[in-house]
Amino acid sequence: MRFTKMHGIGNDYVYVDCVRNRPPADPAAVARAVSDRHFGIGSDGLILICPSERADARMRMFNADGSESEMCGNGIRCVAKFVHDHDIARKPRLTIETGRGVLTLDLEVKDDKVSRVRVNMGEPILKSADIPTTLPGDPPVNVPLSVWSITFLATCASMGNPHAVMFDCDMMLQTGENDILPLVGPKVEHHEAFPRRVNAHFVKVHSPAEVTMRTWERGSGVTWACGTGACAVCVAGVLTGKTGRKLLAHLPGGDLELEWSEADNHVYMTGPATEVFSGEWNG
Repeated sequence: MRFTKMHGIGNDYVYVDCVRNRPPADPAAVARAVSDRHFGIGSDGLILICPSERADARMRMFNADGSESEMCGNGIRCVAKFVHDHDIARKPRLTIETGRGVLTLDLEVKDDKVSRVRVNMGEPILKSADIPTTLPGDPPVNVPLSVWSITFLATCASMGNPHAVMFDCDMMLQTGENDILPLVGPKVEHHEAFPRRVNAHFVKVHSPAEVTMRTWERGSGVTWACGTGACAVCVAGVLTGKTGRKLLAHLPGGDLELEWSEADNHVYMTGPATEVFSGEWNG
């Protein structure tokens, strides 16, 4: 199986061109195998770039545990780069079919290669039943969520996949011997309030236009970045009054620019996409 390793600010996946090659028979098993950072290629998951009757390409995304997710913000930027740079569809604006629907992406091209991508992520989903969560409110805003021995104030939204955002969480941003995210993250992901599990984000607000965040990603664990999560943080910041509609988010792997537009209620995300290497998987 031919593959290409790519990442969006450190959120790395193994990409397979299924437009011109046969897709793996068991992508969930392949995702688990290639994601292993000791015995595989090493990644946060597997992304298949497939043909689409509705768009320039279709993205299927599998987490490191083999579960299939609806959407990946960093992943879709890399899909756009692959589609352009590998001549599947070479144009400045692309459409990619996802579990969230068909999204539009505008490419920034330098030296004939895509360097950054602006993604129209669509409208946030704010109805609790559709996120989904059993926490009260449409959407839940600053709702107490008790995990381990800590009570967070959670604000929830979906960007095609479910997110819980917790502000004022300086302790969750600590790394090294004080890092408790690997302990707390799974408890939030599997909390009974989230019937389809959840992506958990812990945020420090520097100003109404700037935040720092860390993520426990559903199905993958601690990741260097989460694009849909950064979008959810932007939405949650507005809902709680902690940020404005334009936001610079600092993630462990780099920065993303977000905007929740008043004009069309869509969230826009801009960030880089990087190709690392290609190879042959014989597993």
